[in-house]
Amino acid sequence: MGPGDLEFILKGLKPIADKRLLVGAESLDDAAVYALGEDDAIVHSVDIFTPVVDEPRSYGRIAAANALSDIYAMGAKPVLAVNVLCFSEEVIPKSVVREILRGGYEKAAEAGVAIGGGHSIEDRELKYGLSVVGIVERNCLITNSNAKPGDLLILTKPLGIGLITTGIKSGVARARTIRKVKSIMEELNLAPSEAMVEYGAHACTDITGFGFLGHAFELAQASGVDLEIDFSSLPVMPEAYEMLKAEAIAGGLWTNKAYVMAHVETVGLSDDEVNIMCDPQTSGGLLISIPKPGAIALLRALKARGMGYAAIVGKVLAKGKGRIIVRK
Repeated sequence: MGPGDLEFILKGLKPIADKRLLVGAESLDDAAVYALGEDDAIVHSVDIFTPVVDEPRSYGRIAAANALSDIYAMGAKPVLAVNVLCFSEEVIPKSVVREILRGGYEKAAEAGVAIGGGHSIEDRELKYGLSVVGIVERNCLITNSNAKPGDLLILTKPLGIGLITTGIKSGVARARTIRKVKSIMEELNLAPSEAMVEYGAHACTDITGFGFLGHAFELAQASGVDLEIDFSSLPVMPEAYEMLKAEAIAGGLWTNKAYVMAHVETVGLSDDEVNIMCDPQTSGGLLISIPKPGAIALLRALKARGMGYAAIVGKVLAKGKGRIIVRK
């Protein structure tokens, strides 16, 4: 579902008021947060999607990493998950489904997360993901609504994932490119989550289906600020441009673009460069808003942990209505 459709569906819905619900749907944050007491809270999210790669075990690992990312984006520690699985034995052999689950269990184990069962639905279109519960100290909670003027913006994974996974489905992505994008999607956002809490991040969101600009806009709007992005600093996989040339483009790119560009001003960018920023990502990186001294230390820490794509990609401007300026 595109961001505009989601906004329409949620408009006017009023859930039961509960003062213990610290983060709900109002700010379109990455997960719901519910207070357990004065000091602690649980963080809950669910994510499920159709295969983005051909290898079942890798698909399971990617789906699990993607679901866990919502918890990491809040500065929380995921502790418990349940599987969510849609498939039909008439279409997908049970042996393949077992490998998908195996991949999910492997990634959960890497994160130290227990999987306590799950739920399956008869569906001819295969889908897999996790419903995840995390825990967080309330004073360490990071949302998408606290970015401050003067903060720098750090992105931890490269853009172009959606274009390349579409290229896999279209048969135009090369084997080397497929290995590369699998590795990026399977990577947990654990390290940047822990580090951003340590170095005093103000706000964060993970970059997934709404693309870089869509999620950046959500952060800007929720925080009541405007953003400036330096496109030349954005980590972008060069193979993504090859996919654009081959017209391996997911429909979600156009949906994202139609929604967000009314809030974006570009200076000196090509259509391809704008499309890269609207490309829907799977298991993308974190976009972190953090004061300048912390940003320098955080970037150094991420590089030391092997996150070579991490980069300072922009800054938070003055208070505003969520406008984004992208310069080249």
